[in-house]
Amino acid sequence: MELVPEFAALLQPFAQAMTTPTFESLATLMAGWVLASRRTVTRMILAAGDSADKHFSSYHRVFSAARWSLDRVGLAVFDLIEPWIDGDVLLALDDTLARKRGLKIFGCGMHHDPLISTRSKAVMNWGHSWVVLGVIVELPFRPGHYYCLPILFRLYLNKAKANQHRRVYRTRPELAVQMLGTLCSHRKNRRFHAVADSAYGGQSVLNNLPPNCDLTSRLLMDARLYEAPPVRKPGTNGRPRKRGNLLPTPAAMLEGRCRRLSFKIYGRTDTARVAHVEARVHSAPDRPLRVVAVEPLTGGRKPQAFYSTRCEATAEQVIAWYAQRWSIEVAFHDSKQQLGFEEPQGWSRRSVERTAPVAMLLYSLVVLWFARAGHRQYQPLACPWYTSKADASFADMLATLRRQTVRQKVLSLALNGPGSRKVRQLLEHTLAIAV
Repeated sequence: MELVPEFAALLQPFAQAMTTPTFESLATLMAGWVLASRRTVTRMILAAGDSADKHFSSYHRVFSAARWSLDRVGLAVFDLIEPWIDGDVLLALDDTLARKRGLKIFGCGMHHDPLISTRSKAVMNWGHSWVVLGVIVELPFRPGHYYCLPILFRLYLNKAKANQHRRVYRTRPELAVQMLGTLCSHRKNRRFHAVADSAYGGQSVLNNLPPNCDLTSRLLMDARLYEAPPVRKPGTNGRPRKRGNLLPTPAAMLEGRCRRLSFKIYGRTDTARVAHVEARVHSAPDRPLRVVAVEPLTGGRKPQAFYSTRCEATAEQVIAWYAQRWSIEVAFHDSKQQLGFEEPQGWSRRSVERTAPVAMLLYSLVVLWFARAGHRQYQPLACPWYTSKADASFADMLATLRRQTVRQKVLSLALNGPGSRKVRQLLEHTLAIAV
């Protein structure tokens, strides 16, 4: 069963990153991925139906042995997203855990599980830790809402696993800098702006940003802040000063007079006391930052501090940029719940490094298809208990794509033959893969 032509057109740029037979197999697997109830390669082959006309081992080799680059495919997806972007490209950086079972799976280790951890107790779990870079974009069919579309991925290996597999150990921030460098060098004439939490706001990222990339992130409330170093006078002995006078910490900034602002973030309107200053942190004395300290008066949050390398930005802009980071958490949730990000069963190095990221690339493609054509075919369910729902969720987008795919196949059978027996078989096949 082939996907609708509008979606198949989104897959065409992938052909530049692989051979024709591999691309045909990948397109078949994409169709099976959309229709399957469980996202393993064998279930995808069954869900694809008559379009899977090769030996089953050919589809397994797409992930485990075929020669193609995941980065090139991710950059091809970015090229599809680029026409929807006006101005600078806003990026989101974060990592997520894909829980696994099995001691022989490549790269598996014990990692912090944020979903079942609490503030007082950290819980570890066995699985893969993925560092993900996505593009934050506002699409016309839903103004005011931001989607994060993942494009680049890196599998984090802890020190024990890196030594076991004879790989160079790299921290998550170092992997993030790699992906930023790959994307920024792909479009050297564009300006990028990454938004990340405090795990990616330290000196390993801040001091190694590409020249055409900015960063907005969290800051500690007791961070040391400095003025710019004074101009060195002629005839002064000793080495030049790297840092200027010490400024108040973000916590001390909130003790003085502050502005009271109301802004709409996370789907609601919050009121907070805000103080901001242009400063430099101890680990990056050469880079001026806009530092914003926030004390929420509603919502029950604790005081927080943020910074942005765009020192000309206002406090409202910095807070709004950081709030858009939440869209990558939504992408993680939908990719796991709706597209089976944790379900592939590959265990070799290549299959592990390729299969799970394809689920998130498929998430990006489904959202782009819905923005191009799918929103015209979307029919919301008449649910009297859902009176406040006005926009399509990702589950609705995926259901719309499935409906259009099955409808296209039914019409094709009705037009090209007797149809009744084949249509009945198609409906039985559709019900079978949905169980």
